[in-house]
Amino acid sequence: MKRAVFLDRDGVINEVLTSRVKFVNKPKDLYFLPQVPEAIKKLNKHFDYVFVVTNQGGVGLGFMKETSLQKIHEHMVKELKKKGATIHEVVYCPHKPRSGCACRKPNSKLIVDLARKYNIDVSKSYMVGDTDTDIIAGKQAGTKGVFLGDQDPLADAVFPDLISAAHWIIEDSTT
Repeated sequence: MKRAVFLDRDGVINEVLTSRVKFVNKPKDLYFLPQVPEAIKKLNKHFDYVFVVTNQGGVGLGFMKETSLQKIHEHMVKELKKKGATIHEVVYCPHKPRSGCACRKPNSKLIVDLARKYNIDVSKSYMVGDTDTDIIAGKQAGTKGVFLGDQDPLADAVFPDLISAAHWIIEDSTT
């Protein structure tokens, strides 16, 4: 079986609610957080897959069309690839918050579906996010949870940014 790292998007890969950008509604609004391409590149060397798993309720709320979201994701993957970092697949929940769907984190359907599709051993995989919903989704799927931020009692580890988390994930995965 294969191993993977599942990454949330907003607040993990790119800026959101910053002085530069409030929400990412167009490709030009996507700004990578510091050292994100380097972190993903490091994870690519040690894991079979790196995925993006993201809630995008803006689609369900009518703030953007699904085709626009797909263009943002195509742009993100292409820009990361230019820097030597590979995202193998991006999956998202387009539904409104509190819509009751199975795919919106903290539910784990997006992670579980990717694990089935790619033959992933979730017990040897990691979910990285910046909210409790990310950590809960990972835990429900069977992954370890890595929180980016100040603290999260549900997480296996907490780091300020993806590059710090990547170092720990790589070390933890070899023990």
